[in-house]
Amino acid sequence: MGDEQYQQANQWQFGDSAEMADALLALVIDGQKRATCGSLQSYYDDNEPLPQVDEINIILDGRGRRACAIRITEVALWRFCDVPEEFALAEGEGTFEEWKQEHRRFFSRNGEFSEEMKLVCFRFELVEEF
Repeated sequence: MGDEQYQQANQWQFGDSAEMADALLALVIDGQKRATCGSLQSYYDDNEPLPQVDEINIILDGRGRRACAIRITEVALWRFCDVPEEFALAEGEGTFEEWKQEHRRFFSRNGEFSEEMKLVCFRFELVEEF
């Protein structure tokens, strides 16, 4: 297992449930998911640094185990209503309309949704699977 070299990397999992974390992780491993986003406010609320280009992050599975390392290749701030279709499709979670619907649900479930809300959107590449 080569993940020892990433001890200082940020570690996180996708979504807000173990099932979602595992499902989205599988899309990363399969090469279908190469982008993700989160609300800018959640970074402030959790006192977490914004992602940076070339930063390595560790993605955890639904049980909190280190599953893979990704390298951030691009970071952008967009309002929800301004997210380009091409970016949403890079998230690998369906059509643009499906992406909008699921993200509206996700952000509403987590206490905040607005068409004007700012999102931290970033692209990444898979570096290593553990």
